[in-house]
Amino acid sequence: MNSENQPRMKASRVPIKMENTKSDNSGDNLPELVESGESILLEFKEKFDERTLEDIDLEKVKRYIKKANEAGRRKIGDDEEPLKVLEKLELIKDGKPAWAAILLFRKGQKRFLSQAAIHCGRFKDETLVIDDRMIEENIIEQIDEAMDFIHKNINVKFIMTGRPEREQVWDYPLEALREAIINAVCHRDYTFLSNIEVRIYDDKLIVWSPGGLPSGITLDELFSPHSSKLRNKGIAEVFYDVELIEQWGSGIEKMRKACRIAELPDPVFEEYQGFRVIFRKDIYTVEYLHSQGLNERQVKAVTYVKEKGKITNKEYQELSGVSKPMATIDLKELVEKKVLEKIGTTGRGTGYILLK
Repeated sequence: MNSENQPRMKASRVPIKMENTKSDNSGDNLPELVESGESILLEFKEKFDERTLEDIDLEKVKRYIKKANEAGRRKIGDDEEPLKVLEKLELIKDGKPAWAAILLFRKGQKRFLSQAAIHCGRFKDETLVIDDRMIEENIIEQIDEAMDFIHKNINVKFIMTGRPEREQVWDYPLEALREAIINAVCHRDYTFLSNIEVRIYDDKLIVWSPGGLPSGITLDELFSPHSSKLRNKGIAEVFYDVELIEQWGSGIEKMRKACRIAELPDPVFEEYQGFRVIFRKDIYTVEYLHSQGLNERQVKAVTYVKEKGKITNKEYQELSGVSKPMATIDLKELVEKKVLEKIGTTGRGTGYILLK
């Protein structure tokens, strides 16, 4: 697994399989690739000629039918045969399973698309890996398996509430982590020959998925109401039916809201040789700040920055009731102690933010 800051090698992509020609992928019968804007996408509703209906686990299809009916998002008759249901979903064509059907409902552990896995790691630092797992189940099961790995490798504390049940408080809100993993599995670009990565450090957790944002949406648009752009339609339809995703592009706001409720920094979303979500712990607790020798004014200022995102010298003066020279001294010390960093150069553009 790569370091968070180490440049990745450019990910390889699946070669295009042209009609009436043989694939150049050393024997694998790849699905047809279709152009969409500037990106080349696997068409997951196209049939997978090398596989047969015997590769479909009917019990997994039945579980999907049950969940879809319970969610009320797709009404399926109790007497409908599982394979007939997949045909209606266009996940079986000409008697062959589609690629999405194999990824969603295949038998056993064997991967038929090598990149369809989640690589999870727990890092003490960039060179010391203390836990590592490659998750290779079908893509629905991968979500719970990845969450199990996270449960094992992040901290939880128990708070006594006066009720019989103790309240569990995890390092990060589990619903936000789960949402990030679901989005990665559903929306990643499967033409890149790389696995999804979940990287856990002492102070942060990163979910990285191959490929950038789907064509037609920008990073800025993620933070305002936007329609959901489907890269992998066959997968997304099943995920929607069982309430793993919504149709309204609400996943980003769901993650941000969960982190704010937990009083943690907003997750960072960025295109980094793919797309990644970075969750950070709030290490700037009052106890930690006092342990660093900060005075009450400085602690109050850090709390202000956590809420507002930035503080200026003038705001520090007003918040703490001190003169400009004293505010300058306090802020300089916060920079020297690597709590805040100064942005801008002179005048009104100067401010201080938490050191990332």
